[in-house]
Amino acid sequence: MRKYKSNRRVQIDESQLPKYDDVDDGFAVDGNYDEEDESRLRLKPSRSNVSKDHEPFMGIKVRRKASLHRDIKGDYLDVPSHPYLMKILQKQGDNQVLFSDKVLKFTSSGKVKRRILLIIDFAIYIVDPENDALKRRIALGAVEKIFLSELRDNFFAIIIPTEYDIPMASTRKTETVTVLVEATKSASDYELEVVFSNSFEYHAAAELVKEVKFEEVEG
Repeated sequence: MRKYKSNRRVQIDESQLPKYDDVDDGFAVDGNYDEEDESRLRLKPSRSNVSKDHEPFMGIKVRRKASLHRDIKGDYLDVPSHPYLMKILQKQGDNQVLFSDKVLKFTSSGKVKRRILLIIDFAIYIVDPENDALKRRIALGAVEKIFLSELRDNFFAIIIPTEYDIPMASTRKTETVTVLVEATKSASDYELEVVFSNSFEYHAAAELVKEVKFEEVEG
């Protein structure tokens, strides 16, 4: 089946991005999709939000495993204290939470939605906190790779060839990716690929391909 590449113009106003009280998005969004750009989303990491430590997955700055885990808490939402989250997990026969946090998810139409990300030993859960509903459950074995930019920002995209991909933003991106890599390896002895690029395509829907471009800006 032919894949469709959107060429609509979509304007994203950064001031309208939904934020959690304790989340600093860490990037500006210049979502100018036009006829020539063919659905190109430009994400501009701001230098004012750059952390001192670059991502530990780059070959030139690899840290030891002990150092990598030093500040990782894992279950930041304390899932057992939220009955509706436990009910979602138990309905699927799951209960061991490796990681939980609030994230922002980019939709296929260019909007940004608040979501809860749960990582267990065999799957990823995406939950809508506004109506306590499970939006997606993805088996770790279905994840092919994770895309990150070469800049210091909070954006990452989980690539799932058999379905559609998940572009997200998190202030705990490094921890999220680390847990995904190690959980995948533990569950299947498969090394999840982490790819750094300032330009890549992803499936916003099963047959809709979009392009992400990263640009560094001053300020």
